[in-house]
Amino acid sequence: MVSLAATVTGKRQTQRPAGRTVGRPGLAWALPATVFFALFALVPLVMVAVLSFTAWNGLGSPEFTGFDNWVRLFQDPVMIKSLWLSVLLTVLGVVVQTPLSILLGVWAAGPERNRAVLSAVFFVPLLLSATAVSVLWRALLDPNFGVPSQARWLFGDGNLFGTQTAAIGVLVFVSTWQFTPFHALIYQGATRAIPEVLYQAAEIDGAGTVRKFFHITLPQLRNSIITSVILMVVGGLTTFDTVLILTQGGPGTDTTISAYYMYDKAFKGFDFGAGAAIALMLVVVATVISLVVVKVSGYDKMAGTKEGL
Repeated sequence: MVSLAATVTGKRQTQRPAGRTVGRPGLAWALPATVFFALFALVPLVMVAVLSFTAWNGLGSPEFTGFDNWVRLFQDPVMIKSLWLSVLLTVLGVVVQTPLSILLGVWAAGPERNRAVLSAVFFVPLLLSATAVSVLWRALLDPNFGVPSQARWLFGDGNLFGTQTAAIGVLVFVSTWQFTPFHALIYQGATRAIPEVLYQAAEIDGAGTVRKFFHITLPQLRNSIITSVILMVVGGLTTFDTVLILTQGGPGTDTTISAYYMYDKAFKGFDFGAGAAIALMLVVVATVISLVVVKVSGYDKMAGTKEGL
């Protein structure tokens, strides 16, 4: 029979055979994913770490050189500058994309039909690769044939790639245009998961739209915000194709971020040892920043509300 408690809550209890318990899946269930991760993530990472202590031009066998690559990198002013540029672009991306993503995601979570249509149109950039987006905007912002050449009253000489400030602005704008819909999608789903009774109680207390947003929606989106920021940090520090196509690290080295400098060292200068050292450094920096975000936000101490399987 269904118990009185189950009747009150509207849930039907499932009868299990006597002596049979349902627990969490065993370690064997995680074995395929563990093997896949080891083969395609850990093993290549170890190989890159080993290569960073060698000198290799792509031919013959790598020659062990100890810490020479690391010493040269920390003494290289372009490398130090590239790290600061990577952090700058990442910070600008988080600062610009986060509020836009939250507002668009919360707005798109509304029930109106026109919001669904506009959301579908707005999410189109997600269907395009970063390379296709970069080629598109490179053509649109071309100083000779693009939009700036036809609106010099707004863009001056029209060369948005001629100064560091303008070039960084273009990189931030293009990244925002492409990836804001992705993060907005995260917030859209998280907003729809907020219990409606919270808003109903707030309306009874006389709370308006703005007050409900700051006192209910934002606090409920805390976990999603942290997740989104970590994704932005990792993505920002590893951005490469956008810089390669739009600015090629220029003017000069003013937009040479670490990922592009790694490409320049390894595939242009045929110094794969130095390129491997830069790659490993990026992994370490991205990991450290992500851990700091998790620790400072208290995300690691948040208990889940679901027990799972």
